[in-house]
Amino acid sequence: MIPVTTLKGMKVALFGLGGSGFATARALILGGADVTAWDDNPDSVMKASAEGIHTADLRTIDWNALSVFVLSPGVPLTHPKPHWTVDLARSAGVDIVGDVELFVRERRAHAPNCPFIAITGTNGKSTTTALIAHILKSSGRDTQLGGNIGTAVLTLEPPKAERYYVVECSSYQIDLAPTLNPSAGILLNLTPDHLDRHGTMQHYAGIKERLVAGSGVAIVGVDDSYSALIADRIERGGRKVTRISRRGILANGLYAEGSRIVQAIGAVTSTIADLDGIQTLRGSHNAQNAAAAIAACLAVGLSSEEIRAGLTSFPGLKHRMQPVGRRGNVVFVNDSKATNADAAAPALSSYDRIYWIAGGLPKEGGITTLAPLFPHIVKAYLIGEAAPAFAATLGEAVPYEISGTLEQAVAHAAADSEKDENGASAVMLSPACASFDQYKNFEVRGDAFVSHVAALDGITMLIGSATGGK
Repeated sequence: MIPVTTLKGMKVALFGLGGSGFATARALILGGADVTAWDDNPDSVMKASAEGIHTADLRTIDWNALSVFVLSPGVPLTHPKPHWTVDLARSAGVDIVGDVELFVRERRAHAPNCPFIAITGTNGKSTTTALIAHILKSSGRDTQLGGNIGTAVLTLEPPKAERYYVVECSSYQIDLAPTLNPSAGILLNLTPDHLDRHGTMQHYAGIKERLVAGSGVAIVGVDDSYSALIADRIERGGRKVTRISRRGILANGLYAEGSRIVQAIGAVTSTIADLDGIQTLRGSHNAQNAAAAIAACLAVGLSSEEIRAGLTSFPGLKHRMQPVGRRGNVVFVNDSKATNADAAAPALSSYDRIYWIAGGLPKEGGITTLAPLFPHIVKAYLIGEAAPAFAATLGEAVPYEISGTLEQAVAHAAADSEKDENGASAVMLSPACASFDQYKNFEVRGDAFVSHVAALDGITMLIGSATGGK
């Protein structure tokens, strides 16, 4: 854990006692701050009190005595309206920050030159974050991975020289980190998202821009107009910018040309890596993720050879286009994290012959937007509440069966694919649905898929265990 020593002896209020909020309270106390914490959930307050964290309704405290107010990122800061604690903090003129800001301050105080890579974007940030951390670890670097990817940033090891930090940042976290200054900052892309929390696309884009605007090197995907304008604006401001693209050739930057990632420096181009044959980095979306990861690793001093070795051995992000087993020419792919049609599209576009397991608790719009990818599907195996609606959408375009359960779907898809004489194929769980009709969450659903695959005869597992992956 990282003790928050920069607030030692100061009075701090904290709101939000979920996973990251609880960790933040402990880090503040460990660093010597005088913390008062609260949550709208009485159970969370009781748990914190039982763990020795001082709790009190923040409506009753003296806000003028506070040095800082720490807000959990899931709590509204601006839209649809500020949380009541935000109004109290602003009325008292108290700075409002989050856990990423506290990490940034500790790094600046204790190891300002230790490499720090921060990643944001509407899509692809978790895969890019995991890929960068893997490349760094594979090269023998002391690597800390956290943030929005699932590990609270203040639970990492404290900053010190030659310790590398790879931190995924959501827009909510960036909004609470006014002095965010990574060595290399990545903005992958921008499409409308979280507008219920940010009001407008312009505001959302402006928040994302802050991460790269404060970076030593700004790595920006320029395949959408918002990000391209951000890259231009940062460059005019005097920052070093590395542009990346999966769609077009760049005069300067890194871009995808087929499976190759090409680096252009003026008139000189060179192939940095070739993703051909790397199952965990299939598809053009992963070409962008890989280009961003390569640019970041180059920025913090890795060699091309170290980067290529890390790319080749990348095991993939669990539950996201994750190859988990193989039998003959058939690969079994866990894409349980694809909980809507847009999220399922990358996986469906990355294989030519797919035995597709889909369904669950349906999202608005169903799978109609996936129609252009139906030619990739040999047969569909439909499960959960969405099965009848998905069957109606598939109609006569794709052969299908209503399997009902995931176990039945895996068994039937495996049997059918084994008879396929048309070359390599994939049995893929990419549900395009939430899991809640049959499973607690997409992780449990993905683990169940892996277990069912592991139980098949003649299967060679590609991950460490039937339930854990690697």
